[in-house]
Amino acid sequence: MSSNREKIAELNESFATLELPDALSKLRELFSGKVTLSSSLGPEDQVITDSIFCNDLDIDIFTLDTGRLFAESYDVLDKTVRKYEQNIQVYYPNTDAIEDYVFKKGINAIYDSTNLRKECCFIRKIEPLNRALEGVEVWITGLRGGQSNYRSNMNLFEWDEERNLIKFNPLLTWSTEDIWHYINIYEVPYNELHKKGFPSIGCQPCTRAIGLHENERAGRWWWEEEDKKECGLHATEKQKSA
Repeated sequence: MSSNREKIAELNESFATLELPDALSKLRELFSGKVTLSSSLGPEDQVITDSIFCNDLDIDIFTLDTGRLFAESYDVLDKTVRKYEQNIQVYYPNTDAIEDYVFKKGINAIYDSTNLRKECCFIRKIEPLNRALEGVEVWITGLRGGQSNYRSNMNLFEWDEERNLIKFNPLLTWSTEDIWHYINIYEVPYNELHKKGFPSIGCQPCTRAIGLHENERAGRWWWEEEDKKECGLHATEKQKSA
């Protein structure tokens, strides 16, 4: 564990001042194993996708289709694949697990309790994510510190103990304005729902538009307490058990 901590500390120091394309290129040079971006098709992930494809980097990209996404999210996927003429791997949840959950708990059980919502998230997102990350050495995410109090405490590089891999958050210090400036300049495809008050978009039943002064992730699982608002993809063990 100490060697992992030392490696992470060194990476955080050496990547601290690198611009996105340079950081991604250096990442690919440093690691001989599989490097992968998990894309939610949100603006942050779209920025990273653009940088990967436009610089022809040997970095895989995948996304999760939970089966309950907005139609606009599928449009983003289609537009992105067409624009860059590159493939994005789509992972789906286990059909038997979904059928069993809905049969026993109900189609809208997510609203009944946090535990039932997290169970749904596990089936539709976490289990497919874990499959997608099998054999991956570095997992790239589009997390930003400004998205939530929890994410503000993250570092550029972190060690994912559960999955035994390195997590890289290259946009951690970017602001919302930085993201949209990039998207507008480079004409990156984005979700039309962002124009309708949806800064953060997940599954349709779990996402609403936000008010003027709300946190940009306030529309995710809005019926739950603030400290419970992670699906488990990026949560710590403490959060998962809370």
